[in-house]
Amino acid sequence: MAIHGPPKKSLWLEGWKRLKKQRPAMIGLAIVVSFILIGIFAPVLTSQPVDGFNPEKTLISPNSEHWFGTDDQGRDIYTRIIYGARISLWIGFFSVIGSIIIGSLLGLIAGYYGKWLDTIISRFFDILLAFPSILLAIAIVAMLGPSLFNALVAIAIINIPTYGRLIRSKVLSVKEEEYIMAARITGMSDRRLLLQHVLPNSVTPIIVQGTLGIATAILEAAALGFLGLGAQPGEPEWGKMLADSRQFITNAPWTLLFPGFAIMLVVLGFNMFGDGLRDALDPKMK
Repeated sequence: MAIHGPPKKSLWLEGWKRLKKQRPAMIGLAIVVSFILIGIFAPVLTSQPVDGFNPEKTLISPNSEHWFGTDDQGRDIYTRIIYGARISLWIGFFSVIGSIIIGSLLGLIAGYYGKWLDTIISRFFDILLAFPSILLAIAIVAMLGPSLFNALVAIAIINIPTYGRLIRSKVLSVKEEEYIMAARITGMSDRRLLLQHVLPNSVTPIIVQGTLGIATAILEAAALGFLGLGAQPGEPEWGKMLADSRQFITNAPWTLLFPGFAIMLVVLGFNMFGDGLRDALDPKMK
């Protein structure tokens, strides 16, 4: 006799119906989708080169040719921002995916098996959480070497405890459900039990936290780029653009205004969508 967990399809359908009724969440989703499309179709949205020094067009204020102006090397800021969307979203999505995969695996093991495995994994989470996240990210990048990929790795590592502890607490409650106990009685292996029942019924808070985590990862990537530990010279990353332009804050404020606004807008979009998703998928909202 097959053992089935609680139905999930209705939860997602009901969650989507509730989500559509939340104006801030839908605005956030529209912002996120817009930036994704901007990143995908960046070559179509501009004909200006992303990099290259043009001494005749340095620090030009916004005009009909250069909508967001140019920087101190004569590069079109609008072009660099829309290409920078690719970098920020790439770091945000893949660092969160890495954190979720590793954190979920460790959280599943700790929550399901408990005992000494739970103790070791929980202490590992505590050690990572003992350090301020940005300082730990700086230390990791300093050891690996400054680059976008190493910044992604650092951001993924520092966020592992967030997802690991979240899924561990969920597994601790799910594994005591009657359908899980019934599955054990039928002789189902631990691997099948974890993959078919425990994980699917523990994934909802991870999805919500992951959506909010993308915003945090983008901010952390911008901070590392600002410090020169993420994107390297020439790469159109928003944090690096801010760092390169900070000396022109008085005579060419547009060089900081537009990259800063891009960071603020995409982070706001993910936060608004994540907050709405959390409310929509919360069983208490039924």
